[in-house]
Parts: sequence; structure tokens; C-alpha cells
Amino acid sequence: MRFFIIDDDVSIRSMLSHIIEDEELGEIVGEAEDGAEVNAELLDMRKVDILLIDLLMPVRDGIETVKKIKPSFKGKVIMISQVESKDLIGQAYTYGIDNYITKPINKIEVLSVLKNVKDHIRLEKSIHDIQRSLYNAMNIGSPKPYAASHKERSFSATGRFLLSELGIAGESGNKDLMEIMQFFYDCEQKQTSAPEFPAIKEIFKEIALKKLGESASEADLNREMKASEQRVRRAIYHSLNSLASLGLTDFSHPKFENYSSKFFDFNTVRQKMEELKGKKTATIEPIRINTKKFIQVLYFEIQQLMEE
Repeated sequence: MRFFIIDDDVSIRSMLSHIIEDEELGEIVGEAEDGAEVNAELLDMRKVDILLIDLLMPVRDGIETVKKIKPSFKGKVIMISQVESKDLIGQAYTYGIDNYITKPINKIEVLSVLKNVKDHIRLEKSIHDIQRSLYNAMNIGSPKPYAASHKERSFSATGRFLLSELGIAGESGNKDLMEIMQFFYDCEQKQTSAPEFPAIKEIFKEIALKKLGESASEADLNREMKASEQRVRRAIYHSLNSLASLGLTDFSHPKFENYSSKFFDFNTVRQKMEELKGKKTATIEPIRINTKKFIQVLYFEIQQLMEE
């Protein structure tokens, strides 16, 4: 990983550099004393993967700098701050940061945050591989039967565990999500290569076909597809509600930190948190759920848990 550090305190830059280099987390490819010294072109030229940036700086602060470099800068942004205001931190997330480190610098916290962000980068890169693996599998002919292996049973158990972690083990959409995960797993056993992840409609169509059979009428298929998607969306919304509630109680709660930014856009999580606090009502600005992203990340996370 390639890191760039922006902070007007030279001692902070030095401490972060030593931690990154001593723990062999990556390479420091640049430093700056103020956000005004940095633009997206510079970061792109240095091929920066992770930008660490101070919140408060004399000329251009961290939030203003992030607003300037986004969306051109495609790397991850970690805010460094001694300010503990949840509203200000939430505003920083809204403008594009991926995580934050509090001052005074604590090595354990720095390592934990950098690991989370590196895992996020790895997730995004792996999603592309999953897309290739599954699209072509959706178009494969009748698969040859095979016996359920220990790995397959482990996959199912891991999926149920993760859904429980996300707070939706008891939701009716839980079964639909596991059917989708199992379908992807079965497909991947016979995958070759593919250009992209299948459309969400095609996913629900395949699950409906598996449930009703090839002889099902189009009306029955459409009815089952719609019902299944509604159950899944309700389950995902329940997960969002559960994670947002955790975030309101404790911004550093392990489940909130680990899952909220992976499964949902932070703007969506923040909107739900504001709604729970009574600052917004759902009727003013409906919360949008990205079903496809949730399904992609869920499948990847199950795979990652199985490897650990």
C-alpha cells in the first residue's frame, strides 16, 4: 500500500510514518503540512492508496481538502482528529472519508484502523473477481450433480453466522439471502470467467426458477421474484437499522466499524442515524437501499470468514 500524510504537526507525521514502516504496512510516498498543498492530480501521480489527513489545519482543513479532491481521488481517506464531535465526524464521512484516527496518536488504534481500510480495499478488488466468477455461471447449462462437501456445509454455517452478526437472523428475508448465497456458491464450483456481476433482477429470477421449477408460468415467476426481493430488502433495511442503532450508542462499536461501511454507503447510515435521533423523518427523504451491493459484500465476507 502507498500512503500520503497531510498534517501541520511534524511529530504526528513522523509517528504515523514510523508505525506504517515499522509494521511493514506499506510505503510513505509523500507528506504535506497543509491541505492547500495537495490536489487529486498529485495523489494520482504518486499512486496513493491511502491518504491520512488532519482535520484542523491553518490554511485548508481536512474536510475542505477532501471536498476538493473527491471524486477524482479514488483512494481511501483516513481523517486524523482530536475533535470528538460526532456531528463533525459524521460530516467528514459525508464528504468521503473512510475512517478516522483520534489524537493523541495511539499505535493500537492506528493499526486497527489501517487494517480495516486495507481490508476494505481488498474487498473492492475482490468484488471484481466475484463478478467475473458469477456472471458466466449464470449462463452455464445444467450442472452435474455433486455431493455436499464439508466446505459447502461450512459455507452455509458461516453465512448464517454473518446474517446473525448483521442482526437479521430472524428476518423472513434471511432464507432468501441464504438461497442466493448458496446459488452463487454452487455456480462458482463450475465457473470459468465472466465480464460482470449479474443484474439484480436476474439473480432473483434464477432463485425463483430454482424454487418453482422450469415449468412455472411467467406470472408465478414474477410474483415470486417480487415477493423475494421485498423480503430481502426488508431484511437489509433491518440490518441498516440495527447497525445505525449501534453507531448511535457507540461510534467505535466493533460491529458498526466493521460492517456499516462495507455493506452500506455512509450517507445512508448517517441518514438512518439522524432518523433514529429524530432529526429526520422517512417521509421527507426516503432511505435508499443498495440491494446489489449488500448481496455482493455478503458473499465476499462469507468467503473471507471461511478463510480465517
